[in-house]
Order: sequence, then structure tokens, then C-alpha cells
Amino acid sequence: MILEKINNSSDIKALSNEEVVRLCGELRRFLVDRVSKTGGHLASNLGVVELTVAIHRVFDTTEDRLVFDVGHQCYVHKALTGRSGLFDTLRQFQGLSGFPKPYESKSDAFIAGHASNSVSVALGMARARSLAKDHYHVLALTGDGALTGGLSFEGLNDAGASHEPMIVILNDNGMSIDPNVGAMSRHLSALRTSRGYDEFKRCYRKALKQSAVGRKVYAAGHDVKRALKSSLIPKSSFFEAMGFHYMGPVNGHDVAALTETLQWAKEQDGPVLVHVYTIKGKGYRFAEQEPERFHGVEPFDVATGALKKAPSPSFSSIFGETLTDLARENKKICAISAAMAGGTGLNEFAKLFPRRFFDVGISEGHAVAMAAGMAKQGGIPVFAVYSSFLQRGFDMLLHDVALSGLHVVFGVDRAGLVGADGETHHGCFDPIYLSLIPGMTVLCPASFSEMRSMLRYAVEDATGPVAVRYPRGGEGDYQGCCGKEAATVLRQGKDCTIVSYGVLINEALAAAEMLSQKGISVRVVKLNRIAPLQIEDMQEALDSTEQLLVLEDCVQSGCVGERLTALMVQSGIGPKHLVLKNCGDRFIPQGSVAQLNHALGLDAAGVACAVEEMLHEC
Repeated sequence: MILEKINNSSDIKALSNEEVVRLCGELRRFLVDRVSKTGGHLASNLGVVELTVAIHRVFDTTEDRLVFDVGHQCYVHKALTGRSGLFDTLRQFQGLSGFPKPYESKSDAFIAGHASNSVSVALGMARARSLAKDHYHVLALTGDGALTGGLSFEGLNDAGASHEPMIVILNDNGMSIDPNVGAMSRHLSALRTSRGYDEFKRCYRKALKQSAVGRKVYAAGHDVKRALKSSLIPKSSFFEAMGFHYMGPVNGHDVAALTETLQWAKEQDGPVLVHVYTIKGKGYRFAEQEPERFHGVEPFDVATGALKKAPSPSFSSIFGETLTDLARENKKICAISAAMAGGTGLNEFAKLFPRRFFDVGISEGHAVAMAAGMAKQGGIPVFAVYSSFLQRGFDMLLHDVALSGLHVVFGVDRAGLVGADGETHHGCFDPIYLSLIPGMTVLCPASFSEMRSMLRYAVEDATGPVAVRYPRGGEGDYQGCCGKEAATVLRQGKDCTIVSYGVLINEALAAAEMLSQKGISVRVVKLNRIAPLQIEDMQEALDSTEQLLVLEDCVQSGCVGERLTALMVQSGIGPKHLVLKNCGDRFIPQGSVAQLNHALGLDAAGVACAVEEMLHEC
């Protein structure tokens, strides 16, 4: 295999054109085989095989800086930079990350897990290079889905005016996770159908460069080319008006054409935008037919495309079902998605109520502000969003929603530890930043039954902004429903009290049972609401608590445990001994949720051990 001999850009540059084509075929088979075993982002990586190979034929990523947008399409890049042998550990605990990580390789220029920032980051690198009088090249590889985010346009606006030599490669496949929406998607579609200029340019360049006179004519024909381009692709002036030299659209599955175009771009003295059109899932029939399903996929059977493990009900699916039921009863209810309709369980809602479903693309800040406008005019907007992505709407949460006390409901999906996507995707910050917001109510269902009842309360009865936060995946052994009280005692005990919320309550109950076998009596208190946190709502549940352990899967600074114990001390019922079990003040790596809970001491065994240590010190 050619791939086995590839470790860096120099190895790719040494290949013949025929070998490069064979390499692309090997890469596709390699990706399908490995991802079918580990799960991961398949369709997006199949779509950038030739593009990534062409980048490595023209540039040296150990010196030149290649900045990915989102980064989930970096698998080919990793395989070409000495990491193909690590793909059996892809997205596994202590294994190969599914996103660019500089600690893995010098070829990974920047950590990337969220969308729309690549142009800004690349421009910063380009300016630092120019100030240092260095000469490496800087590239931003962004997707058309990322252009639905406003940050992309902030970066493009500044980069175009900067005159800095840098290259923005726009990978245009009409998709992000779900199909792209909005005016920019329509604009790029129009460009993809206007390929006449690209074909003319090839013939023009080939004909004139065959002679010395022709080469002079070619060099002098800039104005003629611009006029022809304007007539054949008038809409490309959008990027050119921003200050970019626009090249394309180029067939993203033609390595020779891509290599030639990138070489042209490399020779330009200023910002260049290379528009590449690709097919998401290219080369694997099932991924081409269902690119949304194969965007981020669990292990599957290569021959049939079927998942090896049938999907089971999840908090996301229960959220979607419940919201759909509520929308049948109340026509004011609308659902908002930031390019995550499928992931947040809203596909059925979108199908049944298309006029009340709004996919705004990868633009969480806009989604929050739009929801505020809808609420101000009497609507009931429900924004379903991953916890780590809602971070980008924090200013709008404060300024547009909370300041006016507007009733906007947030379905905060993927709360807590999410597993294989790692640091950039864990939902370990929302308990802190949501609780900071005046007037915000934060509910934490620990079962499907509570998911249904809390979402109904949030939509129908609550006032002001409300967040219902819930984890990825399904419920545990606890399947009760605690109603509307702020806190509930699930188990009585006299030696120690464990307080937790969400699905971690399962670990707290299991720890209490383990300790009971050793003669240690443990009270387990479940918080159903972590904001507002008011001691009078929990005083009875926490009465006579001298040994307290607070269990949660978020970072420590500003966590619920800190706020709760401060309130207890202020009320004169503070514990004599306290243990805060959480993620600490650090970013948590990838791994299964069970593995991470164990490593952090958040599982039943770790909690039981911490309780024994605390009681031993007493």
C-alpha cells in the first residue's frame, strides 16, 4: 500500500500522478474500514480526500500553517502525517483525537472543534508571520456550513482588507451536518453551476503559455481576465469585493486541477479564496446517499451501512417527542436549531410544523437573539442546542434575553461529559455560565419521565428564560419523577449526605448502596433545579448535614457545590466536612463517559472511596 509509506508532505510530493490517484482510493477504503470500527466523522472526510492530498502536494504542513474549521474533516490529514497506524484508537480514551491537536503533531496548527473561526485564526497567524518577517504560508480550510456563522464574515472582512498573503479554501458541499440553509448557501450553489469561466481559464492559460509571446500576453491580460470572469461568474465579485482574489469553482475530486489551482494561489501576493466543490461521503455509497447520518456515525457494517448497535431512546429523542406533543397543543411554540435538527431530536417537529421550525445554520448567537425577538412579540421559542455550542451565544443570553426577562426556553443537549469528541465538546461549563444570568431557571432531569415533565413546565408554566439541561444518551437505573420541588431526598442516611443532579444521581445512589454494605448510612439528595439556588427550598433536605459530598460533571470554579455550600454557611447550616467531586479546573480529554467518570472519580466507586476518606478524617 502507498499509504503505509506516507508520513509527511515530502512523501506525497515524491509520488507520480498515477500513484496519487491510487493513494486517494486507498485513503477512502482506509477511512471506511477504520471508522466502521471506532465510529467518527466519515462523510465529511470522504469528501476531502483529494483536496487534502493536493494541499500536501503543494504545501509543507510542518512549516506552513493549515487551520481547519471545526476540524472534524482532518482524518485524511492525520493519516498523511504519520498517524495512520493510530486509527484503531480513533476517538478512544488516550487514543488519536478526531480533531486537530498540536500535541499530536507539528502538522496540526491549531485546536479546532467549533465552527467559523478559521479565517480569523489564520489571519492572526499571517499577521504574526509578517511582523516576524517569516515566509511560511497560511491556509484556512473552511466549509460552506461555517459561512452560516457570523464570525466567518468578520474574519473574511478583515482578511480581505489586510493585503496579507493567505489562502482561504472554501470546501463547498452544500452541507454542514444537516443541509445548509440561507442566502450564502444559495449564492454558492449559483457559483457551482457557473463553471464556464473555470474551463475557459484552463484553455486560455494552456494555449498562451506554449510560447514566449503567449506568456507575455497571459501576464498582461489581467484586466481582460477580470472582465471575462465578471461576465461568466458575476456573483464571484462578492468575495472579490471583500478584497480576495477568487479562484474557482474547482472540482474537489480532481487532484491535478486542485494541485494546479493551489500552486497558483501559493504564488499570489495577497488574500486568495479558492472555491472547491466536493461531494460529502464521496466514494462510499451509503455515505453519499445519507451524508447526514454518516456525518458523525457509530460503528457500522461496511457491507450494508447499518449500525452495529440499533439506536435506543435518548434524552434528545424524548425532548423532540415531547416538544412536538406540546406544539400540537399550542400554536405559539416554535423550535429553533443551529444546524443540528437531527442531533437534537427535532426532525419530526420540522416535518410536522415546517412553518414553526427555524434552522438558522451554525449561528448560535443569532439564534438566541432571534428567539428573544420572537418571545418579545408573544411567541414561545424553544432553542435546542448543544451545551458547548451555546457558549457562543452568551452575550445574547445576557443582553437580549435575560435583560428583558423574556420567556425563551433552551434545550441544552449534550450537557456534562459527552465522550469521544473530547475537550471541545464536553458540556462542562453551562452549570456555571447559565447560573450567572439573573432570572435564569436551570432544570436538570435525571430520567425520561423528568425530561417530559420539566420541559412541559419550562414551556407552559415558567416565566423568564429557562434552560433544561440533559446529557447525551439514555437514562440510567433511576427512572423516577420528582415533580417540581427544587430538591428531593431519594435515600435517607445519617453518616453523610451526597448531593447531585442529572444522570450522575445514578452514581450517587450506587455509591450509597456500596457504602451501606460497609455499614455506612448515606443520605442522597437530588437537585432538580440548580438555578435559582435558594437555601430555603432545600433546607429540609439538607438539615443536619455535617459531612457533605457534592457530585457533578462540570468544572469546579463557580460550580453548584461551591454555591450550595456558601449558601449553607450563610444560613448557619454549613457542613463541618466538605468534598467537591467534579471535573476540576481543567479541560477533559476524550473517552467514553464511563471511562472519564472513573478517571475523574465521579463513578460510584470513586464517590464511595471519597466518602470513606472523608469519614475517616472526621
